[in-house]
Amino acid sequence: MDRTADRTGIFAGDDPFVIAQRWLAEAEPVEPNDPNAIALATVDPDGLPNVRMVLLKEIESFGLIDGVPDGAFVFYTNYGSAKGREIDGSGKAAFVLHWKSLRRQIRVRGLTEREDGPQADAYFASRSLKSRLGAWASRQSEPLSSREALMAEVAKVTLTQGPLPKRPPFWGGIRLRPVEIEFWADGAFRLHDRFRFTRTSLRSGWTCDRLSP
Repeated sequence: MDRTADRTGIFAGDDPFVIAQRWLAEAEPVEPNDPNAIALATVDPDGLPNVRMVLLKEIESFGLIDGVPDGAFVFYTNYGSAKGREIDGSGKAAFVLHWKSLRRQIRVRGLTEREDGPQADAYFASRSLKSRLGAWASRQSEPLSSREALMAEVAKVTLTQGPLPKRPPFWGGIRLRPVEIEFWADGAFRLHDRFRFTRTSLRSGWTCDRLSP
């Protein structure tokens, strides 16, 4: 069921990626810190969930692919981290993007793939030098004996990598290709507005339903 006529105002549009881009753009000037912060959920090999905050770096809109709006959500991580290993293991992830200032949120679930080509190289090069050296130095999610040991590793990679460190082979992007995107906005008396876009596969068309609050 596609209730396009019911989706007006902030919910208007047939492309959920364009709507998401618009909402993020509206949040950037009013959300005081990290309007692109997402709570990213994965599962370990035993099916036990994990969640942590990550910065969403891009909402990609590919336009119409075979007549269907398509796109993806991209963030970056150490592939050896807990989230990296869990994403590799399941090939799936979910996140929520919430803005208290706008009283809105976006929930996304879908399939994952690595972005470890020129796009990842370009993003890594755009980071500050200290952040790039930190990516080389940190064995993310592994036990650490002390902060001094971490800083010693930073000093070591500073000498070995130099002032223009390339992207580490163990660090790169994750592209989440959604099969479900839900847009939520606060309503009076907790009668919120919720619209959920779903598709059965990455090649399928989208269906949009209004959900009960």
